[in-house]
Amino acid sequence: MRWIRTLRADTEGTAETLGGKALGLVLLHRLGLPVPAAFVLTTAACRAFPRGLGGELTEAVSWLERETGRTFGGPGRPLAVSVRSGAAVSMPGMMSTVLGLGLTTDATACLADETGDRRFALDARRRFLSSFARAVLDTDATGAVEDLVRQRCGRPIPDDAARQLAWAVEAVLASWDAPRARTYRAVHDLPDGPGTAVIVQAMVYGNRDERSGSGVAFSRDPTTGEPGPYGDVVFGRQGEDVVSGRSATRPLRELAAREPAVWARLLDALRRIEGHYRDACHVEFTFQSGELWLLQVRPDRFTGGAAVRLAVELADERVIDRREAVLRISPRQLLHVGTPRLASPRDADLFARGVGACPGVAVGRVATTAELAVRMAAEAPVVLVRPETSPHDMHGLAAATGIVTARGGPASHAAIVARALGKPAVVGVAGLAVDAGSGTVTAGGRTLADGALVTLDGTTGDVALGTPRVTAGETDAHLHQLLAWADDIAEDHSERAAPQRLEAAHAALRRP
Repeated sequence: MRWIRTLRADTEGTAETLGGKALGLVLLHRLGLPVPAAFVLTTAACRAFPRGLGGELTEAVSWLERETGRTFGGPGRPLAVSVRSGAAVSMPGMMSTVLGLGLTTDATACLADETGDRRFALDARRRFLSSFARAVLDTDATGAVEDLVRQRCGRPIPDDAARQLAWAVEAVLASWDAPRARTYRAVHDLPDGPGTAVIVQAMVYGNRDERSGSGVAFSRDPTTGEPGPYGDVVFGRQGEDVVSGRSATRPLRELAAREPAVWARLLDALRRIEGHYRDACHVEFTFQSGELWLLQVRPDRFTGGAAVRLAVELADERVIDRREAVLRISPRQLLHVGTPRLASPRDADLFARGVGACPGVAVGRVATTAELAVRMAAEAPVVLVRPETSPHDMHGLAAATGIVTARGGPASHAAIVARALGKPAVVGVAGLAVDAGSGTVTAGGRTLADGALVTLDGTTGDVALGTPRVTAGETDAHLHQLLAWADDIAEDHSERAAPQRLEAAHAALRRP
C-alpha cells in the first residue's frame, strides 16, 4: 500500500507523514502496550486524495479484519472502527471524529447476538449515528440525526460500512479547513499547508458493561507539575463523554478501587511512556470488560509554574541534564510563573466554585455564547461561561480572558484548550445553570446576566462577583533552582529579571 500504512511496531515515519497521533500509536506498539489494531491515511494521501485510494482503503480494511478476526459491518462478529484526524501538531478537538463506524442495521443485530446485550448494541449504534452526523454536518447535531443528515446533505447515512467509511474520511479531511481548526492554527501560529492524516482503528467499548469505562490520564498534574497520575474517568461510558465535558467524570484514582488490575497496567504504561519521552505525558484509554486499551498518547509539555517544576524535578531525577532543563523553559513562560490568586476568598463575594483547570486569575464580563464573547471582547475583557465547550466555541475561547464551565473535569475540552492557550479556567461548577437564550447564569439561587463583572481563580476554582483583591503568587523554590542553573550557564549572576536571566542562558547554550 502506497498511501496507507498499517500501524505496528516496525512502522517507519515522522509526525509530518503519519501525523502525531499515529506516531504515538506506533510508539505504544514498540513499548509493548495494548493498542487496538489501526491503519493511517498519510498526510500525503490527504493532501492529494489520489486515484486508487479507494482500492487501498479496501485492502487496509481487509488487513484490519484479519488482525481482529472480525468482519467490517458484519455479519458474524462485526468490526466497527473509529475514524480520527491526526495532524503533525496536536489540535485537541478541533477536527472531526466518528466512532462506531460500521455498525449497520445488520451489524448492530449481530453485536447484540454476540454480546447478549441488546441495550449495549443499540447504544453503540446511537453513538455512531450522532458522531457521524456531527462530522458530516460540522455542527453539534442532536435529535433525529438521520433525518437531519438527509435534509442537510441530500442523502441518508448509508447502511453500508464501506460507504460510511468513504464519507467519514471525506468529512475528517474537510474538517482541517473548518473555521474552528483555522482559528486554532492562527492562535497557535501553526501553518495551514501540511494537512492531516486520518487514523482508522478497531473500536473498543467503554460502554460495554459495568467493568468498562474510559478516561484521560496524565503522568503528572498539568496544573502544578506534581508527580503522580492525574485525570478523569467515567464508568460504563465512552471516551467522548470524558473529553466533551457533557458528562460528570470521576477523579482518575477511583479506578484503583473499581478496577485494580486496569489501574496497575495504566500506572505501568504511564511510567514506561514518560521514560521514553523523558517528559510528562498523557494518554486516552478505554477499558472493556476489565481489559485496558490505549488509544492515544503524546508528551504533555506544561506551562508556567508546572513546566518549571517538571523541568527541575526531571533534572534532579537525572532523566535530563540541567542544560536541557533550562532550554525547556522559554523566557516567555516565566511570565506565567508566580500565578496570581484571590487574596482572601473568604472575604470575596463568591458566586460559585468548581475545579481549577488552569491557574491564574481572570477578570471580565460574563458572556454566555462564543459569538457574544467575540463581540464583547472588542470593548473589554470577557469571561466565557458555558455548560461545556465544544470545538465550535473556539473563536469565543480565543477571545475570552477566562473560561468557566458547568460540566467537565480537568481533561475536558475546556480544560485542555484553556491550558493550551494559557488562560485561567474553572470547570465542573456544580449547580451552575447557563441559559444562553436569556443570557443568564444561575448558581446558589443568584442569577447574573451577560455583562456582569466576575473574577475567577483557576487554581482554587472560585468564581467571585466584581473585582476582589488579588495577590501575586509566590515565587517557588523550583524557579529559584532553575534560575541558579541558568546563571551558572551564562556565567552571569547580575540582578536582572527572570526572563532576561533565562534568555542569557539560552544564548550561551546556542553559541558554538
